[in-house]
Amino acid sequence: MASLLDGLVQLLALEKLEENLYRGQSEDLGWGVVFGGQVLGQALTAAIRTVPQERAVHSLHAYFLRPGDVRAPIVYEVDRIRDGSSFTTRRVVAIQHGEAIFNLAASFQKTEQGFEHADEMPQVPPPESLPSDAERLQRHGDAVPAVLRERAFAERPFESRTVEDDDPMTMRAQPPERHVWFRALHRLPDTPSVHQALLAYTSDYAFLTTALKPHGVTWLTPGMQVASLDHAVWFHAPFRADEWLLHVMHSPRAAAARGLVLGRVYTREGVLVATTAQDGLTRQR
Repeated sequence: MASLLDGLVQLLALEKLEENLYRGQSEDLGWGVVFGGQVLGQALTAAIRTVPQERAVHSLHAYFLRPGDVRAPIVYEVDRIRDGSSFTTRRVVAIQHGEAIFNLAASFQKTEQGFEHADEMPQVPPPESLPSDAERLQRHGDAVPAVLRERAFAERPFESRTVEDDDPMTMRAQPPERHVWFRALHRLPDTPSVHQALLAYTSDYAFLTTALKPHGVTWLTPGMQVASLDHAVWFHAPFRADEWLLHVMHSPRAAAARGLVLGRVYTREGVLVATTAQDGLTRQR
């Protein structure tokens, strides 16, 4: 399992081709296209590589333009838009087969002190009291379509534990909310940018499907087309991706074959370390 996490860290590390130009390999998770979190994490890494270490990322905004090809590497081109006295701005375009598949804007800030307040973390059961999502899925092994079993039951470098008793095989209307504990399964380097890239990677997990819950369908429902359109993360405070984090998700609106989901990420101690948002395609053909 450690090798899986090492492989993910390496996947997000990127190869420098030229000034402002990086290349990342593609990981095939069995879905036929590149996982959106991979492109998010790699693009953020590319931006970080061009910014002074004393400036930390505080926000990213991204658009998924085309499906990524798992059989080909991805080239990331960084545009150094601005280097100000307090803030640094970068734009990153991910390219495959000569076409842009993803666009990201990221802003970095030097450390400053200021006013502070935060929403409180909701009261939820601790992760130790919950089964892992993998264990829950195993209970429904026979119901998972044969074509999906290998990828559904594949080992992951992250462990996730969902508070709600969600059953991906059962189609019933539920509130548009989800609370997921997650962490990397092994100790990670102390480098903050590694943890930020990994949070960007995992923030795409189980996110958009939260908008399907009130409608009694899942991503496995025949005819469902579910795809990320845009994604945003605001980073508020330091954290470690190898310690338990709680992603609190809520979908306030679905319309026009799209679902909007908002999220907050807390440490186990209740510190709000990131805010997330995603709008995505939730089309039923």
